[in-house]
Amino acid sequence: MNVTQLFGITAAALVGLGVYGLIVNPQPLRKVLAFNLIGNGVFLACAVIAHRGAAAGMSGDPVPQALLITAIVVSFAASALAVGLMLRRFAQTGTNSLAAPDEAAPGEARTHAEAR
Repeated sequence: MNVTQLFGITAAALVGLGVYGLIVNPQPLRKVLAFNLIGNGVFLACAVIAHRGAAAGMSGDPVPQALLITAIVVSFAASALAVGLMLRRFAQTGTNSLAAPDEAAPGEARTHAEAR
């Protein structure tokens, strides 16, 4: 097994763990983290594909590297936006559940509308 195959298997494992976490976990923060795992697996797979082209004797192309760096920055910004939206929802409803406020579990905090 060479390094390229190891990175490819690692990328597939990251995507698989991310999809599993996205399906299984009901908490929004864990869903964001699982989505980030999927993204990191895709970024690693793209980096492996770009490296294989450079290792095959072709000249190194800077375009895949630039695209990956841009994708990482956009992914970070999207994650920050998602966390900000979750904090805003928690401030307004008092719960971190994705369910509607009237469907919240009995042990969760009441919303501002219910407290009035």
